[in-house]
Amino acid sequence: MNLLSIREVTKIYANHKALDSVSIEIPESSVFGLLGPNGAGKTSLIRIINQITGPDGGSILFGGQTLNPSHISAIGYLPEERGLYKKMEVGEQAIYLARLKGLSRSDALKKLRYWFEKFEMQSWWRKKVEELSKGMQQKVQFIVTILHEPRLLILDEPFTGFDPINANLIKDELLGLRQKGATIILSTHRMESVEELCTHIALINKSKKILDGQVKDVRKQFRSNLFEIEYKGTSVGFANALWTGFELVETRTQDDHAFAVVKNLNNSSANDLLRQLLNDVELISFRERIPTMNDIFIESVQNNKPVEA
Repeated sequence: MNLLSIREVTKIYANHKALDSVSIEIPESSVFGLLGPNGAGKTSLIRIINQITGPDGGSILFGGQTLNPSHISAIGYLPEERGLYKKMEVGEQAIYLARLKGLSRSDALKKLRYWFEKFEMQSWWRKKVEELSKGMQQKVQFIVTILHEPRLLILDEPFTGFDPINANLIKDELLGLRQKGATIILSTHRMESVEELCTHIALINKSKKILDGQVKDVRKQFRSNLFEIEYKGTSVGFANALWTGFELVETRTQDDHAFAVVKNLNNSSANDLLRQLLNDVELISFRERIPTMNDIFIESVQNNKPVEA
């Protein structure tokens, strides 16, 4: 079941079309990567989902219902540009923001104590926001975003300002929230985070959706049928072991090892290649070269040909 159905959404600012008939289905309990270059239209779509602005065409369904103000309380939004009040104490500000999401003061205090203890932030409670580092402020805002346990979390570059330890802490929490049923939209330029976290992605470029699908299907779609092989033996023996259907793309040697990249020309199985090679060389390692999400992002944007996985 899809939590969010975005159907032919268009948004126009003056003479600029920010979104051009964009349709995306976001499954419930997924981590959905919303990707694209700067200026592609991602922020416009996020603003529409948050009802900060409205579409000029198309519609959005939330849980099967037309998106409306009653859904705002079911959404948690962490914008790229953080919005904490520098002069307020951390604890009072957290309570204030929790109250805006509909929590009573007592419920807010109870939940905040839990998260502040979990993240070892108890000593921050009476500090002013301006006394905290960027990463510390980021932690506070993350907690406030998830405190009311929204069905949908929208996170725009959530790892900015975090060191690797705290970035992993937040990633673990996001995966835990997904296991509890939350749906997460992750807008980021960090493709390694997409590979670690996302189950589905959509790529927007020049106001149009040019790619979407499950991450595993997208990566299969961009397979190059290349295999990286490390072996012991002569390059002549290796080349002789290749039969019609496989092409030697590159080769090099290092000490007593040799490395080769082989292209599968007719979708023969990897087992066929292995069986052929084992008769002539000693294999040390063998793996298919699967494109990274970074490779896919660059190729798709450069080609800009709309496709679906």
